[in-house]
Amino acid sequence: MPSASTASTMSYEDSLSSQYLTSSISSLSSARAQSSHIARTYRQAAQLFLTRRLYEALSTIDPIISPEAPDSPLQQEGQSDHDAAPVAFASKTTRVKVWSFYLTLLNAIIELGPEEGKLVFGSTKWQELAAYARQGTVWDLVVRQGYQGNDGAVDGEVVVNLATLLLAHMPSQKLNQQRLETYLSALSNPTFDIAAHLEASQQPMRNSSHQNGTSTPRDLNIRLKLLELYTLHVLPQNDEWDYARDFISMSEVLDDERRDAFLQALHTLKEEKALDGIREKELQRRQDEEMQQRRMEDERRRKEEARADQDRKRREAEERPRTAGSQNRTPSTSSNPRAGQGNRNTAASKAKPAQKKATPPSPRVYRSVFTTVQAAILNAGKSVTQNPMVLLRFVLFLMAFTLAFARRDVRDRVKRTLQGGLHKVQRTIGMGVKVSYI
Repeated sequence: MPSASTASTMSYEDSLSSQYLTSSISSLSSARAQSSHIARTYRQAAQLFLTRRLYEALSTIDPIISPEAPDSPLQQEGQSDHDAAPVAFASKTTRVKVWSFYLTLLNAIIELGPEEGKLVFGSTKWQELAAYARQGTVWDLVVRQGYQGNDGAVDGEVVVNLATLLLAHMPSQKLNQQRLETYLSALSNPTFDIAAHLEASQQPMRNSSHQNGTSTPRDLNIRLKLLELYTLHVLPQNDEWDYARDFISMSEVLDDERRDAFLQALHTLKEEKALDGIREKELQRRQDEEMQQRRMEDERRRKEEARADQDRKRREAEERPRTAGSQNRTPSTSSNPRAGQGNRNTAASKAKPAQKKATPPSPRVYRSVFTTVQAAILNAGKSVTQNPMVLLRFVLFLMAFTLAFARRDVRDRVKRTLQGGLHKVQRTIGMGVKVSYI
Protein backbone atom coordinates (compact mmCIF):
# COMPACT_ATOMS: atom_id res chain seq x y z
CA MET A 1 0.00 0.00 0.00
CA PRO A 2 2.73 2.54 0.76
CA SER A 3 4.28 1.87 -2.55
CA ALA A 4 0.97 2.50 -4.27
CA SER A 5 0.50 5.76 -2.35
CA THR A 6 3.99 6.86 -3.21
CA ALA A 7 3.44 6.07 -6.85
CA SER A 8 0.21 8.01 -6.94
CA THR A 9 1.87 11.00 -5.26
CA MET A 10 4.73 10.96 -7.75
CA SER A 11 2.35 10.72 -10.67
CA TYR A 12 0.40 13.72 -9.33
CA GLU A 13 3.58 15.78 -8.95
CA ASP A 14 4.69 14.77 -12.41
CA SER A 15 1.32 15.89 -13.74
CA LEU A 16 1.64 19.29 -12.02
CA SER A 17 5.17 19.71 -13.31
CA SER A 18 4.04 18.80 -16.78
CA GLN A 19 1.18 21.30 -16.63
CA TYR A 20 3.48 24.06 -15.32
CA LEU A 21 6.05 23.29 -17.99
CA THR A 22 3.38 23.35 -20.67
CA SER A 23 2.08 26.68 -19.36
CA SER A 24 5.58 28.14 -19.26
CA ILE A 25 6.34 26.98 -22.80
CA SER A 26 3.03 28.40 -24.01
CA SER A 27 3.69 31.70 -22.26
CA LEU A 28 7.21 31.80 -23.65
CA SER A 29 5.97 31.13 -27.16
CA SER A 30 3.31 33.83 -26.83
CA ALA A 31 5.86 36.34 -25.52
CA ARG A 32 8.24 35.56 -28.35
CA ALA A 33 5.47 35.95 -30.92
CA GLN A 34 4.42 39.26 -29.40
CA SER A 35 8.01 40.53 -29.24
CA SER A 36 8.53 39.59 -32.88
CA HIS A 37 5.29 41.33 -33.84
CA ILE A 38 6.28 44.52 -31.97
CA ALA A 39 9.74 44.61 -33.57
CA ARG A 40 8.30 44.07 -37.04
CA THR A 41 5.66 46.77 -36.50
CA TYR A 42 8.29 49.20 -35.24
CA ARG A 43 10.44 48.68 -38.34
CA GLN A 44 7.48 49.23 -40.66
CA ALA A 45 6.47 52.43 -38.87
CA ALA A 46 10.06 53.70 -38.94
CA GLN A 47 10.26 53.16 -42.70
CA LEU A 48 7.00 55.05 -43.20
CA PHE A 49 8.27 57.89 -41.01
CA LEU A 50 11.46 58.20 -43.02
CA THR A 51 9.38 58.70 -46.17
CA ARG A 52 7.27 61.39 -44.39
CA ARG A 53 4.13 59.24 -44.49
CA LEU A 54 3.15 60.33 -41.01
CA TYR A 55 -0.46 59.20 -41.11
CA GLU A 56 0.49 55.64 -42.13
CA ALA A 57 3.30 55.60 -39.56
CA LEU A 58 0.92 56.57 -36.76
CA SER A 59 -1.66 54.02 -37.88
CA THR A 60 1.04 51.33 -37.91
CA ILE A 61 2.53 52.08 -34.48
CA ASP A 62 -0.78 52.77 -32.73
CA PRO A 63 -1.86 49.10 -32.16
CA ILE A 64 1.25 48.23 -30.15
CA ILE A 65 1.05 51.31 -27.88
CA SER A 66 -2.70 51.06 -27.27
CA PRO A 67 -4.38 48.64 -24.84
CA GLU A 68 -5.28 45.28 -26.36
CA ALA A 69 -8.80 43.93 -26.32
CA PRO A 70 -9.38 41.03 -23.85
CA ASP A 71 -9.92 38.56 -26.67
CA SER A 72 -6.85 39.66 -28.63
CA PRO A 73 -4.47 36.85 -29.63
CA LEU A 74 -1.56 38.98 -28.37
CA GLN A 75 -3.08 39.36 -24.91
CA GLN A 76 -0.70 38.00 -22.28
CA GLU A 77 -1.92 35.06 -20.26
CA GLY A 78 -2.73 36.06 -16.72
CA GLN A 79 -2.64 39.75 -17.58
CA SER A 80 -4.84 41.65 -15.16
CA ASP A 81 -4.18 45.23 -16.26
CA HIS A 82 -6.20 45.82 -19.40
CA ASP A 83 -4.87 49.42 -19.75
CA ALA A 84 -1.39 48.15 -20.58
CA ALA A 85 -0.37 48.09 -24.22
CA PRO A 86 1.55 45.22 -25.86
CA VAL A 87 4.73 47.30 -25.75
CA ALA A 88 4.59 47.20 -21.94
CA PHE A 89 5.59 43.50 -22.04
CA ALA A 90 8.44 43.90 -24.52
CA SER A 91 12.10 44.03 -23.63
CA LYS A 92 13.59 47.28 -22.37
CA THR A 93 15.43 47.97 -25.61
CA THR A 94 12.31 47.45 -27.73
CA ARG A 95 10.20 49.44 -25.30
CA VAL A 96 12.57 52.40 -25.36
CA LYS A 97 12.75 52.32 -29.16
CA VAL A 98 8.98 52.20 -29.58
CA TRP A 99 8.17 55.02 -27.14
CA SER A 100 11.03 57.21 -28.38
CA PHE A 101 9.81 56.71 -31.93
CA TYR A 102 6.24 57.56 -30.94
CA LEU A 103 7.32 60.79 -29.24
CA THR A 104 9.45 61.75 -32.25
CA LEU A 105 6.51 61.04 -34.55
CA LEU A 106 4.21 63.12 -32.35
CA ASN A 107 6.64 66.04 -32.49
CA ALA A 108 6.78 65.84 -36.30
CA ILE A 109 2.98 65.78 -36.49
CA ILE A 110 2.69 68.90 -34.32
CA GLU A 111 5.30 70.71 -36.39
CA LEU A 112 3.13 70.25 -39.48
CA GLY A 113 1.01 73.14 -38.26
CA PRO A 114 -2.77 73.52 -38.32
CA GLU A 115 -3.15 73.86 -42.08
CA GLU A 116 -1.02 70.93 -43.21
CA GLY A 117 -2.03 68.87 -40.19
CA LYS A 118 -5.67 69.35 -41.12
CA LEU A 119 -4.96 68.07 -44.62
CA VAL A 120 -3.09 64.99 -43.39
CA PHE A 121 -5.00 63.97 -40.26
CA GLY A 122 -8.13 66.09 -40.24
CA SER A 123 -8.71 69.06 -37.99
CA THR A 124 -10.09 67.13 -35.00
CA LYS A 125 -7.45 64.40 -35.01
CA TRP A 126 -4.56 66.85 -35.41
CA GLN A 127 -5.81 69.03 -32.56
CA GLU A 128 -6.15 65.93 -30.38
CA LEU A 129 -2.59 64.86 -31.12
CA ALA A 130 -1.26 68.38 -30.57
CA ALA A 131 -3.05 68.55 -27.22
CA TYR A 132 -1.09 65.50 -26.05
CA ALA A 133 2.10 67.58 -26.00
CA ARG A 134 0.67 71.06 -25.37
CA GLN A 135 -1.33 69.92 -22.34
CA GLY A 136 1.12 67.26 -21.14
CA THR A 137 -1.32 64.35 -21.31
CA VAL A 138 1.16 62.31 -23.34
CA TRP A 139 3.10 61.66 -20.12
CA ASP A 140 0.01 60.07 -18.53
CA LEU A 141 -0.55 58.02 -21.67
CA VAL A 142 2.99 56.63 -21.66
CA VAL A 143 2.95 55.82 -17.93
CA ARG A 144 -0.49 54.21 -18.03
CA GLN A 145 -0.20 52.21 -21.24
CA GLY A 146 3.52 51.52 -21.25
CA TYR A 147 4.40 51.10 -17.57
CA GLN A 148 1.08 50.17 -15.91
CA GLY A 149 0.80 53.51 -14.08
CA ASN A 150 4.16 53.30 -12.29
CA ASP A 151 6.00 56.63 -12.74
CA GLY A 152 9.22 55.31 -11.28
CA ALA A 153 9.29 52.37 -13.71
CA VAL A 154 9.51 54.56 -16.81
CA ASP A 155 12.79 54.13 -18.65
CA GLY A 156 15.16 57.08 -18.32
CA GLU A 157 15.53 57.55 -22.08
CA VAL A 158 11.75 57.80 -22.42
CA VAL A 159 11.60 60.37 -19.60
CA VAL A 160 14.24 62.47 -21.37
CA ASN A 161 12.21 62.39 -24.59
CA LEU A 162 8.99 63.23 -22.74
CA ALA A 163 10.57 66.19 -20.96
CA THR A 164 12.08 67.46 -24.21
CA LEU A 165 8.73 67.21 -26.02
CA LEU A 166 6.88 69.10 -23.28
CA LEU A 167 9.68 71.67 -23.11
CA ALA A 168 9.27 72.36 -26.83
CA HIS A 169 5.47 72.61 -27.00
CA MET A 170 4.00 73.45 -23.59
CA PRO A 171 3.52 77.17 -22.91
CA SER A 172 4.04 76.60 -19.17
CA GLN A 173 6.59 74.22 -17.68
CA LYS A 174 4.88 73.74 -14.32
CA LEU A 175 3.57 70.29 -15.24
CA ASN A 176 6.92 69.29 -16.72
CA GLN A 177 8.64 70.33 -13.49
CA GLN A 178 6.16 68.35 -11.43
CA ARG A 179 6.59 65.22 -13.55
CA LEU A 180 10.38 65.38 -13.43
CA GLU A 181 10.35 65.91 -9.67
CA THR A 182 8.08 62.88 -9.25
CA TYR A 183 10.37 60.74 -11.38
CA LEU A 184 13.57 61.91 -9.68
CA SER A 185 11.97 61.30 -6.30
CA ALA A 186 11.00 57.78 -7.36
CA LEU A 187 14.60 57.14 -8.40
CA SER A 188 15.92 58.31 -5.05
CA ASN A 189 13.29 56.38 -3.06
CA PRO A 190 12.33 53.27 -5.03
CA THR A 191 9.22 51.35 -3.98
CA PHE A 192 9.14 47.58 -3.81
CA ASP A 193 5.86 46.06 -4.87
CA ILE A 194 5.80 42.42 -3.69
CA ALA A 195 2.78 41.59 -5.83
CA ALA A 196 4.52 42.99 -8.88
CA HIS A 197 7.60 40.89 -8.18
CA LEU A 198 5.50 37.75 -7.75
CA GLU A 199 3.70 38.51 -10.99
CA ALA A 200 7.03 39.11 -12.71
CA SER A 201 8.28 35.74 -11.49
CA GLN A 202 5.34 34.09 -13.24
CA GLN A 203 6.03 36.02 -16.48
CA PRO A 204 9.71 35.57 -17.34
CA MET A 205 9.67 37.87 -20.36
CA ARG A 206 7.97 40.70 -18.56
CA ASN A 207 10.45 43.27 -17.30
CA SER A 208 8.34 45.36 -14.98
CA SER A 209 11.13 46.28 -12.58
CA HIS A 210 13.96 48.37 -13.93
CA GLN A 211 17.20 49.62 -12.55
CA ASN A 212 16.85 53.37 -12.47
CA GLY A 213 19.94 54.18 -10.47
CA THR A 214 23.41 55.05 -11.60
CA SER A 215 24.93 51.58 -11.43
CA THR A 216 26.15 51.74 -15.04
CA PRO A 217 27.72 54.51 -17.13
CA ARG A 218 24.59 54.52 -19.28
CA ASP A 219 22.39 55.11 -16.25
CA LEU A 220 24.72 57.86 -15.06
CA ASN A 221 24.58 59.54 -18.45
CA ILE A 222 20.77 59.44 -18.39
CA ARG A 223 20.67 60.90 -14.88
CA LEU A 224 22.98 63.72 -15.97
CA LYS A 225 20.77 64.42 -18.95
CA LEU A 226 17.71 64.54 -16.70
CA LEU A 227 19.47 66.91 -14.31
CA GLU A 228 20.44 69.13 -17.22
CA LEU A 229 16.86 69.28 -18.50
CA TYR A 230 15.47 69.88 -15.04
CA THR A 231 17.93 72.46 -13.70
CA LEU A 232 19.05 74.27 -16.87
CA HIS A 233 15.83 74.29 -18.91
CA VAL A 234 12.65 73.55 -16.98
CA LEU A 235 13.35 75.43 -13.74
CA PRO A 236 14.68 78.57 -15.53
CA GLN A 237 11.53 78.59 -17.65
CA ASN A 238 9.55 78.79 -14.40
CA ASP A 239 11.91 81.47 -12.95
CA GLU A 240 13.12 79.02 -10.29
CA TRP A 241 16.73 80.21 -10.45
CA ASP A 242 17.51 79.91 -6.75
CA TYR A 243 15.93 76.49 -6.47
CA ALA A 244 17.88 75.30 -9.52
CA ARG A 245 21.14 76.51 -7.97
CA ASP A 246 20.36 74.80 -4.65
CA PHE A 247 19.37 71.58 -6.40
CA ILE A 248 22.64 71.51 -8.33
CA SER A 249 24.65 72.23 -5.19
CA MET A 250 23.00 69.41 -3.22
CA SER A 251 22.87 66.81 -5.99
CA GLU A 252 24.68 63.58 -5.11
CA VAL A 253 25.02 62.56 -8.74
CA LEU A 254 27.29 65.46 -9.70
CA ASP A 255 30.95 65.56 -8.81
CA ASP A 256 32.73 68.84 -8.13
CA GLU A 257 33.74 69.40 -11.74
CA ARG A 258 30.28 68.76 -13.15
CA ARG A 259 28.67 70.78 -10.36
CA ASP A 260 30.83 73.80 -11.20
CA ALA A 261 30.01 73.39 -14.88
CA PHE A 262 26.29 73.23 -14.14
CA LEU A 263 26.43 76.29 -11.87
CA GLN A 264 28.40 78.24 -14.46
CA ALA A 265 25.92 77.30 -17.17
CA LEU A 266 23.03 78.33 -14.93
CA HIS A 267 24.68 81.68 -14.21
CA THR A 268 25.28 82.26 -17.92
CA LEU A 269 21.65 81.45 -18.72
CA LYS A 270 20.46 83.87 -16.06
CA GLU A 271 22.66 86.66 -17.41
CA GLU A 272 21.52 85.98 -20.97
CA LYS A 273 17.89 86.08 -19.90
CA ALA A 274 18.48 89.37 -18.07
CA LEU A 275 20.16 90.82 -21.16
CA ASP A 276 17.32 89.55 -23.32
CA GLY A 277 14.88 91.29 -21.00
CA ILE A 278 16.84 94.54 -21.26
CA ARG A 279 17.01 94.25 -25.05
CA GLU A 280 13.31 93.53 -25.24
CA LYS A 281 12.53 96.57 -23.10
CA GLU A 282 14.82 98.74 -25.22
CA LEU A 283 13.27 97.42 -28.40
CA GLN A 284 9.80 98.01 -27.01
CA ARG A 285 10.77 101.54 -26.00
CA ARG A 286 12.10 102.29 -29.48
CA GLN A 287 9.00 100.87 -31.07
CA ASP A 288 6.83 103.00 -28.79
CA GLU A 289 8.87 106.11 -29.63
CA GLU A 290 8.68 105.41 -33.35
CA MET A 291 4.96 104.82 -33.10
CA GLN A 292 4.50 108.04 -31.12
CA GLN A 293 6.59 109.95 -33.66
CA ARG A 294 4.56 108.52 -36.53
CA ARG A 295 1.36 109.51 -34.76
CA MET A 296 2.67 113.05 -34.25
CA GLU A 297 3.73 113.30 -37.89
CA ASP A 298 0.38 112.01 -39.05
CA GLU A 299 -1.39 114.48 -36.80
CA ARG A 300 0.76 117.36 -38.07
CA ARG A 301 0.17 116.31 -41.66
CA ARG A 302 -3.57 116.15 -41.07
CA LYS A 303 -3.55 119.62 -39.52
CA GLU A 304 -1.56 121.04 -42.44
CA GLU A 305 -3.91 119.44 -44.93
CA ALA A 306 -6.94 120.75 -43.03
CA ARG A 307 -5.41 124.24 -42.88
CA ALA A 308 -4.60 124.19 -46.60
CA ASP A 309 -8.11 123.00 -47.35
CA GLN A 310 -9.60 125.80 -45.26
CA ASP A 311 -7.40 128.39 -47.00
CA ARG A 312 -8.41 127.08 -50.39
CA LYS A 313 -12.09 127.20 -49.49
CA ARG A 314 -11.72 130.72 -48.11
CA ARG A 315 -10.00 131.93 -51.29
CA GLU A 316 -12.68 130.33 -53.39
CA ALA A 317 -15.36 131.99 -51.27
CA GLU A 318 -13.65 135.37 -51.63
CA GLU A 319 -13.18 135.04 -55.40
CA ARG A 320 -16.73 133.86 -56.08
CA PRO A 321 -18.50 137.23 -55.35
CA ARG A 322 -15.75 139.15 -57.13
CA THR A 323 -16.13 137.03 -60.26
CA ALA A 324 -19.90 137.36 -60.13
CA GLY A 325 -19.62 141.16 -59.76
CA SER A 326 -17.21 141.46 -62.67
CA GLN A 327 -19.54 139.42 -64.85
CA ASN A 328 -22.43 141.71 -63.90
CA ARG A 329 -20.46 144.92 -64.58
CA THR A 330 -18.86 143.92 -67.89
CA PRO A 331 -22.02 143.94 -70.11
CA SER A 332 -23.17 147.37 -68.90
CA THR A 333 -19.76 148.85 -69.58
CA SER A 334 -19.45 147.39 -73.06
CA SER A 335 -23.01 148.18 -74.08
CA ASN A 336 -23.05 151.78 -72.89
CA PRO A 337 -19.60 153.29 -72.73
CA ARG A 338 -21.04 156.77 -72.33
CA ALA A 339 -22.87 155.69 -69.23
CA GLY A 340 -19.68 154.18 -67.86
CA GLN A 341 -17.75 157.30 -68.61
CA GLY A 342 -20.51 159.37 -67.11
CA ASN A 343 -20.42 157.28 -63.98
CA ARG A 344 -16.68 157.63 -63.73
CA ASN A 345 -16.91 161.38 -64.30
CA THR A 346 -19.62 161.61 -61.69
CA ALA A 347 -17.53 159.60 -59.27
CA ALA A 348 -14.54 161.79 -60.02
CA SER A 349 -16.60 164.93 -59.60
CA LYS A 350 -17.88 163.59 -56.31
CA ALA A 351 -14.41 162.67 -55.23
CA LYS A 352 -12.96 166.10 -55.94
CA PRO A 353 -15.31 168.03 -53.67
CA ALA A 354 -14.76 165.41 -51.08
CA GLN A 355 -11.03 165.94 -51.34
CA LYS A 356 -11.45 169.74 -51.21
CA LYS A 357 -13.74 169.43 -48.29
CA ALA A 358 -11.39 167.12 -46.62
CA THR A 359 -8.30 169.38 -47.16
CA PRO A 360 -9.33 173.08 -47.67
CA PRO A 361 -6.57 175.24 -49.27
CA SER A 362 -4.83 177.79 -47.14
CA PRO A 363 -4.69 181.62 -47.96
CA ARG A 364 -1.08 181.20 -48.98
CA VAL A 365 -2.23 179.10 -51.96
CA TYR A 366 -4.56 181.85 -53.12
CA ARG A 367 -1.81 184.42 -52.87
CA SER A 368 0.56 182.28 -54.92
CA VAL A 369 -2.07 181.75 -57.64
CA PHE A 370 -2.82 185.49 -57.79
CA THR A 371 0.88 186.26 -57.98
CA THR A 372 1.32 183.79 -60.83
CA VAL A 373 -1.58 185.29 -62.85
CA GLN A 374 -0.33 188.78 -62.24
CA ALA A 375 3.16 187.84 -63.40
CA ALA A 376 1.73 186.22 -66.54
CA ILE A 377 -0.24 189.41 -67.40
CA LEU A 378 2.81 191.59 -66.85
CA ASN A 379 4.93 189.30 -69.01
CA ALA A 380 2.31 189.38 -71.77
CA GLY A 381 2.21 193.17 -71.61
CA LYS A 382 5.98 193.37 -71.84
CA SER A 383 6.01 190.92 -74.77
CA VAL A 384 3.40 192.97 -76.66
CA THR A 385 5.29 196.15 -75.96
CA GLN A 386 8.54 194.68 -77.14
CA ASN A 387 7.06 192.75 -80.13
CA PRO A 388 3.80 194.25 -81.50
CA MET A 389 3.63 191.56 -84.23
CA VAL A 390 2.63 188.97 -81.66
CA LEU A 391 -0.54 190.88 -80.89
CA LEU A 392 -1.23 191.35 -84.59
CA ARG A 393 -0.86 187.58 -85.24
CA PHE A 394 -3.17 186.77 -82.34
CA VAL A 395 -5.81 189.21 -83.66
CA LEU A 396 -5.56 187.75 -87.15
CA PHE A 397 -5.91 184.19 -85.73
CA LEU A 398 -9.07 185.17 -83.87
CA MET A 399 -10.55 186.78 -86.99
CA ALA A 400 -9.75 183.72 -89.14
CA PHE A 401 -11.20 181.37 -86.53
CA THR A 402 -14.37 183.47 -86.29
CA LEU A 403 -14.82 183.64 -90.05
CA ALA A 404 -14.25 179.90 -90.42
CA PHE A 405 -16.76 178.94 -87.78
CA ALA A 406 -19.22 181.42 -89.19
CA ARG A 407 -19.80 178.94 -92.04
CA ARG A 408 -22.30 176.16 -91.23
CA ASP A 409 -20.66 173.41 -93.28
CA VAL A 410 -17.32 173.97 -91.53
CA ARG A 411 -18.99 173.76 -88.15
CA ASP A 412 -20.78 170.52 -89.09
CA ARG A 413 -17.59 168.93 -90.43
CA VAL A 414 -15.61 169.82 -87.33
CA LYS A 415 -18.44 168.57 -85.16
CA ARG A 416 -18.60 165.21 -86.97
CA THR A 417 -14.84 164.82 -86.76
CA LEU A 418 -14.79 165.49 -83.04
CA GLN A 419 -17.74 163.13 -82.39
CA GLY A 420 -16.10 160.33 -84.41
CA GLY A 421 -12.83 160.68 -82.52
CA LEU A 422 -14.61 160.82 -79.20
CA HIS A 423 -16.62 157.70 -80.07
CA LYS A 424 -13.44 155.81 -80.97
CA VAL A 425 -11.82 156.84 -77.71
CA GLN A 426 -14.86 155.65 -75.73
CA ARG A 427 -14.89 152.28 -77.51
CA THR A 428 -11.19 151.83 -76.85
CA ILE A 429 -11.66 152.61 -73.15
CA GLY A 430 -14.62 150.19 -72.93
CA MET A 431 -12.64 147.34 -74.47
CA GLY A 432 -9.76 147.99 -72.09
CA VAL A 433 -12.08 147.87 -69.09
CA LYS A 434 -13.63 144.59 -70.28
CA VAL A 435 -10.24 142.96 -70.78
CA SER A 436 -9.08 144.07 -67.32
CA TYR A 437 -12.16 142.49 -65.67
CA ILE A 438 -11.68 139.24 -67.56
